[in-house]
Amino acid sequence: MKAGIKAITYHLPEKVITNEELSRQFPNVRMEDLTRLTGVYRRHVAAPDETASDLAFQSAEKLFDEYNIDRSEIDFLIYCSSIADYFTPPTSCILQHRLRLSNDTGTYDFNQGCTAYIHGLAQAKGLIESGQAKNVLLLTAETISKKIHPKDKSNLAIFGDGAAATLISESEDEGLLGNFVFGTDGGKYDTIIIRHGGARHLYPETISEDYKDAFGNIRNDGCFFMNGSEVFTFSASRAPKMIRDTLEKNNILQENVKLFVLHQANRIILETIFKKLSVRNDQELFCLKNQGNTVQSTIPIALKEAMEKGLIKKGDKLILAGFGVGLSWAATSMTL
Repeated sequence: MKAGIKAITYHLPEKVITNEELSRQFPNVRMEDLTRLTGVYRRHVAAPDETASDLAFQSAEKLFDEYNIDRSEIDFLIYCSSIADYFTPPTSCILQHRLRLSNDTGTYDFNQGCTAYIHGLAQAKGLIESGQAKNVLLLTAETISKKIHPKDKSNLAIFGDGAAATLISESEDEGLLGNFVFGTDGGKYDTIIIRHGGARHLYPETISEDYKDAFGNIRNDGCFFMNGSEVFTFSASRAPKMIRDTLEKNNILQENVKLFVLHQANRIILETIFKKLSVRNDQELFCLKNQGNTVQSTIPIALKEAMEKGLIKKGDKLILAGFGVGLSWAATSMTL
């Protein structure tokens, strides 16, 4: 039995911060230039009392309603977020209860950032094709805004909060997942990092102080940090090769790909990757304007938007690819 994506949707928090609001907060920023690079005009931000698991819960409930899914048929729940509700228990256990899933449902959490969606699909496919599960609910969620310093204008302009829910099931011809390509360069783990707050630098023993970087961004080791130039270099060099390897591994010609659905890091990174691959304009997909970079949920959000806009139809071949935190990369093919 093969595995395929049967249903997909997403949920964004209610509060929206526009570029006009950021311009008022940071009057010295040339917002037009920044917007051209990021491709982001607005982003959704979680409420103070709203967690990543709350967003995941809403996305799952929306999935059940939108596709008329019987929640009793879910036999495995995979949850990915870098911000757990608690150190223990796993948040997936809490979501199993909140979503009223069967007590026979298997659950686990993992934290993989920008490549999480592809890793989650691979894990779901393995469970299904090994006969361990028939229907796997994959939830990806992040409230990265809670970990960005309020004076860090660079990252505030790029990122947004959000969650996505995907049902992967046994399938013969619907949303079929192909072979996967993975990679990791852990030697550059600190390119994207929150240095303090984990076991290496516990709070309250480690109290972080604000400092200013070379670009005038206010930083704090207890907050999200990203070396933008390093991320650009990594993405622009690694992603094209990963995509070529994925095409080869799945015996797909590049000209036969309907859409390349990549992690929506920012517009300039995507444009660079597409240019290096000589991708046709009609094969490109940009999904940043209204929600920004939602980390592990960018790919499913982009995929859902492509479906809703009629950009893809049954039988089309897609390439799904993520790259970022870790540093890691992962990709696969999908046939609708």
